Amino acid sequence: MIASEHRSEAVAGEEKPVNPVRMMMRGLAFDVGLPVVTYYALHLLGADDWVALLAASGIAATRIVWSAVQERKLNQFATVMLLVYGLGFALAFVTGDPRTLLLKSSFVTGAVGLLFLASAIHGKQPLTLSAAQSFMPRKSAELAELYRVEPKARNHFRISSTVWGVGLLTEAIVRIPLVYLLPIEIAYGVTEGMFVATFVVLMVWNGWYVRRTGFKQD
Repeated sequence: MIASEHRSEAVAGEEKPVNPVRMMMRGLAFDVGLPVVTYYALHLLGADDWVALLAASGIAATRIVWSAVQERKLNQFATVMLLVYGLGFALAFVTGDPRTLLLKSSFVTGAVGLLFLASAIHGKQPLTLSAAQSFMPRKSAELAELYRVEPKARNHFRISSTVWGVGLLTEAIVRIPLVYLLPIEIAYGVTEGMFVATFVVLMVWNGWYVRRTGFKQD
């Protein structure tokens, strides 16, 4: 998130420009787009909401596992999401209510939002600092040291983590009544669209905040 003004360095010891915003949007296309397409395609083919939502959720969970296998690392975001997906599947099977699968997304964004807030309050490793380090792996130690010794850097990462936490938690809370007030086929598209909109707004804000504070490590 904070890395929207930075360049990461590629593997094999060579520098290669990476656009973090483009990477995030591509991730959204896969993580949100694929499940949505799966749901509505199955719905058009006659599958009921339960089957279509279960398949869409399965695609999303498979995507997380596949990314972890490729990176050979299960980061804290992926860990939380997989735990929440597992909880969502369990509750859905116990209750037999397909809307529980829609609420799963609220659990995911709410849990991640709480992680952002907890990391900002705790202060040792705000998640926006972790994001910056993931985009600039060869500068990871440098960023950690900057955060340790520079008050401006600590304030920057804590504020950005707080804003991301509040934004994601708000989205998770607003989603809940929509899931129960709207027909399932409408609620699914609306709530997933709301998540994408929230994420884009937060990225735009983050870019503005970076420019405003002049906090860069190019």
